[in-house]
Order: sequence, then structure tokens, then C-alpha cells
Amino acid sequence: MDETPAHPVPPSVRAQVLATEHWSLLATRSMTWSEVMSRITIHLTVTSASLVVLALVAQATGFGTGFRVMAIGLAAYSLVLGTLTAVRVHNASHDDAAMVIGMNLLRAAYLELDPGIAPFLVAGTTGDRAGLMRTYLMGSRRSTFSHVVASTVMFMNAVNTMVAGTLGALVAYAVGAGTVGTTVAGVLAAVAHLGAMVEWGRRTFGVDPPRAGPGGVP
Repeated sequence: MDETPAHPVPPSVRAQVLATEHWSLLATRSMTWSEVMSRITIHLTVTSASLVVLALVAQATGFGTGFRVMAIGLAAYSLVLGTLTAVRVHNASHDDAAMVIGMNLLRAAYLELDPGIAPFLVAGTTGDRAGLMRTYLMGSRRSTFSHVVASTVMFMNAVNTMVAGTLGALVAYAVGAGTVGTTVAGVLAAVAHLGAMVEWGRRTFGVDPPRAGPGGVP
């Protein structure tokens, strides 16, 4: 039995399908970072409110045992909330990289339809790490170091590091450590937390970026 040959898909239909997928990825990126920024705002609001509460307690009761207990509790709560928020930011950043690579591959498909648009594309068109960074840096020559240091992930790490150091110093002071011991405990807690988060981030983004294979499956 003869099979009816499949008709080739017109370029206009291919372009429409590709554009639909492109806008879907853009919408997903927008919703993801909107949710992440809301989480960060909540975290910073809670941390700021904790400082206000401690100031009011200090005015009412002084810096006695009650104040120290509340300070440790609020610092621990803020650190847990901040760490969970940082984990969400890390995950969102990884998902964002996958979506950026997806859009790079879509641009490659646009180039197949019309190679003449190549000079007008600023973002990357490949699914490798170079294409990923080209899109993130928008073709500029600025250092990736400044891009990483100024990222949302590092912002959260900086906030959480300060909270972790404060918590370590508060606990050391509560158990009777002197000035030197309190300072050392705070520094060690801050360095330990920052080191753990940076190492986790390095392991997360040190792997090869996801690529689309047959059928669009990474």
C-alpha cells in the first residue's frame, strides 16, 4: 500500500511555531524571576522587621538574657528563611540558564530559515557554554567575574553571610565567650556559610549546560 508523502511544512508555519515557543520561554522566565524577587522582598522585610523588634525589646528590657535569647532566635529564623530563599534563587538561575539555551537554539532555527538575519542578532545561537554567556553578556566584552559578583545569587549570599556571622557571634557570647572568642566564632560562621553556598553554586553551574536533543529533550 502506497503511503502519501508528507508535505513539507511552509517556512511561515515553522517561524510561527518557533516564535510561539520563544514567547513561552520568555513568559516562563518573567514569571520565575517575578516569584524569586517576591521571595527576596519577603526575606528582607522579615529581616528588617526583626531588627526593629530587637530595638524595641532593648529599649523596654535592656540587653539582658531575654534580649539575647530573642536575638538568637530571630537571627536563626532569618538565616533559615534566607538560606531557603538563596536555594530558590540558585534553582531559578539554573532553570534560567536552561531556558536561555533553549532560546539560543530557537535563534539557530531562525538562522536556518533566514541566514541573512545573523548580523542583527545580539544574543547567542548555540547550546554550549559560550552561547549561554554570549546571551547573558549580550555580546559585550565585560568580565564574567563582575556578572557573577553582582548577581542575585551573590546578593543573597552576602546577606545570609552577615546573618550567619551575627548568629555565630551571638551564640558564642551567650555561652560566655570573650571578645576574641565571640569575634572568631562570628567570622568562622560567616566564612563557613559563604563557603558552603559558593561551593554548592560552583558544583551546580560547573556541569555542562543542558542541551536540547532529538524531540527537544535535554
